[in-house]
Amino acid sequence: MTYIHVEYILVHISFLMLLLVTLSKTINLFYEVDKPDHFSRNGMAVAFSCITGFTIIRYLQTRHLPLGNLYESLMFLSWGFSLLYPISNVVDQNGLSGAVLAPSATLTHAFATSSLPQKMQQSTLLVPALQSHWLMMHVSTTSISYATSLCGSSLAIVLPSLFYGGVDSCNFVTKLKDNLKKCISTSDAHSNIQKQTDAQSSSYLLVANSRKCQLINCLDKWAYQTISLGFSLSTIGILSGAVWANEARGSYWSWDPKETWALVTRLIYATYLHTKMNGKWMGEGSAAAASMGFFLVRICFLGVNLLGVGLHNYGWLI
Repeated sequence: MTYIHVEYILVHISFLMLLLVTLSKTINLFYEVDKPDHFSRNGMAVAFSCITGFTIIRYLQTRHLPLGNLYESLMFLSWGFSLLYPISNVVDQNGLSGAVLAPSATLTHAFATSSLPQKMQQSTLLVPALQSHWLMMHVSTTSISYATSLCGSSLAIVLPSLFYGGVDSCNFVTKLKDNLKKCISTSDAHSNIQKQTDAQSSSYLLVANSRKCQLINCLDKWAYQTISLGFSLSTIGILSGAVWANEARGSYWSWDPKETWALVTRLIYATYLHTKMNGKWMGEGSAAAASMGFFLVRICFLGVNLLGVGLHNYGWLI
C-alpha cells in the first residue's frame, strides 16, 4: 500500500512538472527570457527523477523491469523523452529539440495516466511469454528508439512550414514600403526616403533569410542525428527480438502485425538516411520521409497494442 501511494505522488508530480516545462518552452519560443529556460531545465530534471523513482518502485514490487503492459511502456517512453532533454540541450544550443521533447513527454505521460484504465496501471506479474532475460534488452532499446525517432521526426515536421514561409517575409517588406510611401509629403523627401526604405527592406530581408537558413540547417542536422540514433537502437531491438522469438516460439520472424509495422517503419527511416547520406533528397523530400516515420512509429507502438491483435498484444485495452 505504501508503494502505491508513493507511485501516485511521483507520477502526478512528474506530470505537473512536465506540463509546466511545456508551457515555459512555449513561452520561450515567442519571448526570449532566461528565467523560463532555467526553470525548464530544473523542472525536467525533477520530472526525470520522479519517473525514475516510479520505475525503481515498480521494479522493487515486481522484481523485473516494468515494461509488462502498455501503461508501463508509455511511462518508460516518457522517461526516454525526459532523458533526451538534457542531452539535447548540450548538443542543440537553440533549444529547438527541447520544445519538441517536453510536449512529447507530457502527452505520453497524460495518455498513460488519464486514458488507460486503472486496472492496467496497477503492477502485475509478467505473463509467461515475457518472463525472459531478453525483456530488458529488447523492450528497453525499442522504447528508447521510439523516443529518439519521434523526436527526430517531430523536428522534421517543422521543416516544411519553414520552406514555405519565405512569402511572409516578402509580403511584410512590401507592406512596409507601401506604408512608408504614404507618409511622404514632398517629392524631394520621397526620393531620399525611397532609397532608405529600399535599403532597410533589403537589409531586413537578408537578415530574415539568413536566420531562416540557419534555423532550417539546424533542424535538419539535429533531425538527421536523432533519427540515426533511433535507427541504430531500433536495429538492436529488432535483432534481440528475433533471438527472443526464436527461443520462445522456434521462429525468428512470424510476420506478426507489430513485426511487420516495425519493418515498414525501419525501411522508411532507412530510405531517409540513405538519401540524406547520398544527398539525393534535399529539403521537402527528406522532411516528408521523416514525417511519415512519425505516424508509422505511432501505429507500431500504439496501434497494434490498442487493437489487441497478433503475438504482441500484451496490455491491450479490450
